Amino acid sequence: MESPSSSATRVTARSSVMDSIRGCSLSGIRIDKEDLKKKLLMPTYIRFAMRDSIRLKDRTAGESRLPGSRDLVAVPSDGNGEESSAPEMPMVVFINPKSGGRHGPMLKERLQLLMGEEQVFDLSDVKPHEFVQYGLGCLERFAELGDKCAKECRQKIRVMVAGGDGTVGWVLGCLSELQKQGREPVPPVGIIPLGTGNDLSRSFGWGGSFPFAWKSAIKKTLFRATTGPICRLDSWNILIQMPDGAVLEPPHSLKLADECTLDEGLEIQGRLPEKRTCYEGVFYNYFSIGMDAKVAYGFHHLRNEKPYLAQGPISNKLVYSGYSCTQGWFFTPCTSNPSLRGLKNILRMHVKKVNCSEWEQIPVPSSVRAIVALNLHNYGSGRNPWGNLKPDYLEKKGFVEAHADDGLLEIFGLKQGWHASFVMVELISAKHIAQAAAIRLEVRGGEWRNAYMQMDGEPWKQPMDEEFSTLVEIKRVPYQSPMISGD
Repeated sequence: MESPSSSATRVTARSSVMDSIRGCSLSGIRIDKEDLKKKLLMPTYIRFAMRDSIRLKDRTAGESRLPGSRDLVAVPSDGNGEESSAPEMPMVVFINPKSGGRHGPMLKERLQLLMGEEQVFDLSDVKPHEFVQYGLGCLERFAELGDKCAKECRQKIRVMVAGGDGTVGWVLGCLSELQKQGREPVPPVGIIPLGTGNDLSRSFGWGGSFPFAWKSAIKKTLFRATTGPICRLDSWNILIQMPDGAVLEPPHSLKLADECTLDEGLEIQGRLPEKRTCYEGVFYNYFSIGMDAKVAYGFHHLRNEKPYLAQGPISNKLVYSGYSCTQGWFFTPCTSNPSLRGLKNILRMHVKKVNCSEWEQIPVPSSVRAIVALNLHNYGSGRNPWGNLKPDYLEKKGFVEAHADDGLLEIFGLKQGWHASFVMVELISAKHIAQAAAIRLEVRGGEWRNAYMQMDGEPWKQPMDEEFSTLVEIKRVPYQSPMISGD
């Protein structure tokens, strides 16, 4: 009899293949390359002005490209002459060449043929915050100087991200700075899935994997991105307060915070140190603590040590599933090792429920060894562990139907590896714990020395102190990210 883990692996692999086959279909639509290019390509002077501004890190660096400028710098001809009007749907693409199966370099060449070299950004060369500050800043500067074409491009521009969930989150986070700076509108984002899980891509209709017949499929993807309706995505701010001096190797999604403003209207069970260190970050899909994060942390380091294992999304999933079986989640009794005991031993959880301003303590079930706070329907490469709950069950539990823009996180628990495997093949639902508009976790050691946490696929080892508490607070960001629907 095969184990649930091998069954989960086979289902995952089959799902990826089916996603790829579906991605190849053009649904009978023939898209002309030149017509598509006209929809996307910005005028030459704007493209080169944006490029100059980004390279020189100066939003005014491209002013000499403006038509009529005394210092007008000649630009190479694109064969179409200088267009003075904005395209129907100006677009830029960010590519992470390290995502998934390393399709980035080939895709970059293809996209440059379809929409111009200056509108395709390799993330190893141009970072999203540089585009936001200097690329969009250049368009805004031209608009201030009276250039109607640049103003229209800035108003209508859309962004595509070719990468995994982490890459998409990176770009979304940088674009969200526009809201804080009052530089609206924020460009909506679509996705070309290059990652392993691609749960954000699945949630907004862009598929779960890079298509086999990608050269033809990419034209359809860009066309859908010009016509797709705009929907909204909640994002969640996480703040971690820990004793000063603890050594933490944070993922890219966590940054040192200058201030640590936690809700003080909540009693702390442990002690707080006089000197504290704070980290802050944003996630869009999920945050988790426990054994699933420990497995993700181990796999992440295994892949860094042996990069030849990361040959593509399917091989990643096979290695991940195999690695999880070696970590004692399936076969080691949880009483034999403190690191494998339930989270109840180290964790105290409070939440604010829907339409409620007061914190409520939620007991952590003794059997639970991983807790996940989920924003999307998709988790772990397209699985839905929360499940499609019936109206009478929702009413009984005090839940509402889950959506990516409802201002709530779905909190569920995973027990031992067998339980998680049945959840991941969708034979059963995870253990429903709560729906929350805010979450406060108090983590304190004992026999434990570290807890494992992750958000949107980026895991880390969180040091714990036996005497002092570490606090994790999660609250919704007050504005939502615009997303292009690929459905």
